[in-house]
Amino acid sequence: MWDYETLRLAWWVIVAVLLIGYAIMDGFDLGVAGLLPFVARNDEERRVLINAIGPTWDGNQVWLILGAGAIFAAWPAIYAAAFSGMYAALLLVLFALFLRPVGFDYRSKLASPAWRTGWDYALFLGGVVPAVVIGIAFGNFMLGIPFHFDESFRSFYNGTLADLLNPFALLTGLVSLAMLIMHGASFLLIKTEGVLQRRARVASRLAAGATMLLFAAAGAAIMTDIEGFRVIGEIDRAAPSSPFGIGVVREAGAWMDNFHAHAWMWLAPLAGMTGALVVLLLGDRRPAISWMASGASVAGIAATAGLAMFPFILPSSTHPEQSLMVWNATSSQQTLWLMLIAAAIFMPIILAYTSWVFRVLRGKVTLEDIRANDHTAY
Repeated sequence: MWDYETLRLAWWVIVAVLLIGYAIMDGFDLGVAGLLPFVARNDEERRVLINAIGPTWDGNQVWLILGAGAIFAAWPAIYAAAFSGMYAALLLVLFALFLRPVGFDYRSKLASPAWRTGWDYALFLGGVVPAVVIGIAFGNFMLGIPFHFDESFRSFYNGTLADLLNPFALLTGLVSLAMLIMHGASFLLIKTEGVLQRRARVASRLAAGATMLLFAAAGAAIMTDIEGFRVIGEIDRAAPSSPFGIGVVREAGAWMDNFHAHAWMWLAPLAGMTGALVVLLLGDRRPAISWMASGASVAGIAATAGLAMFPFILPSSTHPEQSLMVWNATSSQQTLWLMLIAAAIFMPIILAYTSWVFRVLRGKVTLEDIRANDHTAY
């Protein structure tokens, strides 16, 4: 069995991979849904976009389920504090995601234009709302969440849904939306042709430019104005998990400490900016490369936030000394070890069948395909 410190670090990496995997794999589905009213101008064109993601969107959500399950098992204190404190926001995301399966399944059941338009906007909301709210959540994580624990280790949240809608969190929400729209538009460069591909090219370039500008603005805020969290003193990385007894202070620019100490971490924001720049410059000339570049940008932006916050995972804005981090919020050593064995078995299986599905479903979705399969296509 690995030592406790190594297991804790390993599970930080695994959860990060799962969350980034969700952002990449389901992110383009959300982005395509967000583009539905803009890239597609009539019913047949909207059906092309819907069928471009229809066969894979539900499988891509396995990354979200894995990520949430891993947080629950590996970081129970973080799961409890975050999911109970931000319950209203998470319900908003959940209800928006509910619109996707029913939208896919019911949209084409009737030929009524009003019926189909209504479901089109439901799918649009099912793509945009999660993208924005998840970005807002991560922005609030960097600002700190107003929670604390009592002597019985019960978590108390002292904020409201309105408190989450602060300027910096809204900025990170726009970063999330822009990068996923870019990722979705890049996917459409692969799956569509003709006028739809040309519109997707315009959308991908606009979203890539917006991603770069918004990401730079968020980075400037973190470097200058936003108060980060910094550990004072030494941490016993092998001690039993407890939110008590660690010295933490808040200071402007503290989230840059890791980047100052480890130059290699700058590769994450570099990937975020470079990937978006490649999408901006390349367009539909190399669709596969554009999509891989947008995926690298999504991964780089998400990794930038995670590396900046390390070892913090859920800082407390009201009680900084009770902030939850990699070293004080995990399950037991044996639990982490058993979960690691399960992850080593099942993650390669998931990667293998996901790769197989995308290989089988490769190729473009055309208007001719929709017309030839009018009663079977979404």
